[in-house]
Amino acid sequence: MNFNNDKEAVEGFVKKYRELTLEINKVIVGQEETIRDVLISIFSKGHCLLVGVPGLAKTLLVNSIADALGLSFNRIQFTPDLMPSDIIGSEILDEHRNFKFMKGPLFSNIILADEINRTPPKTQAALLEAMQERQITAAGHKYVLDTPFFVLATQNPIEQEGTYPLPEAQLDRFMFNVWLDYPKFAEEMQVVKLTTSNQTVKLNKILTAQEIVYFQDLIRKIPVADNVIEYAVKLVHKTRLTGEHTTEVAKKYLQWGAGPRASQYLIIGAKCHAAIKGKFSPDIEDVKAIAVPILRHRLVLNYKAEAEGMTVEKIINQLV
Repeated sequence: MNFNNDKEAVEGFVKKYRELTLEINKVIVGQEETIRDVLISIFSKGHCLLVGVPGLAKTLLVNSIADALGLSFNRIQFTPDLMPSDIIGSEILDEHRNFKFMKGPLFSNIILADEINRTPPKTQAALLEAMQERQITAAGHKYVLDTPFFVLATQNPIEQEGTYPLPEAQLDRFMFNVWLDYPKFAEEMQVVKLTTSNQTVKLNKILTAQEIVYFQDLIRKIPVADNVIEYAVKLVHKTRLTGEHTTEVAKKYLQWGAGPRASQYLIIGAKCHAAIKGKFSPDIEDVKAIAVPILRHRLVLNYKAEAEGMTVEKIINQLV
């Protein structure tokens, strides 16, 4: 990347981001916020959990992003009989009777973990360890995963029979929890037209793996004013049941609040949100823009909230 300074680099990032969204929109109709959140996750070195009913183009979305980013992509269908070795790989005997490590599907740039809550905790833990450490351990040897490395896991909110819900501590590893809604009428009309003809769309590669790593490092370098950091940390503290910044809303409706990782993600996410808008430093509005998908899966409601029909989104909006 040939930029003279960070200001030019941010301008270059804005241009690439626009090209990227235009390219993805050739295949994905609507879902602007979802695309934004997934791309912010990638450029922030985070991971994303997508929650939505079947048929909302979750797999197509990830596939399209992988194509436009010029990255390798693997889809893993999580099932009750999936073992850790099925995703990370295992050692086999080769023709010379030497042990050789066969890499699993986890060794790719973008991983779609389809229906992550359908597989037992042992396999979930193997994936989540890889997400956190960006490496795996097999037979006493450590193997570093490809860079960039991004996991997009999906969950179906309807069918809960035979599922293994992710514990809060493991949900915390995901930067964003994005809820997909049904498309609007006009959008669904467009989807039907696109998918019921013999027309195929080939996406152009907008970025290389090296350029993505460059922009990931650039996002980290963006300066943040102390008042923005203070706002983000105070917002997270407002969700906790004890402490100097706790709120009546939290005490009344929450069983558990967000941890320090939420504060970190609010700031790195705000940096990326500011950069895609062409700003050279985030403000409080950037923190507010991403607060819901970052905090949504980190707050645990109590029985009173459920009895009174209080949702996590309503609580976050009150605190923001």
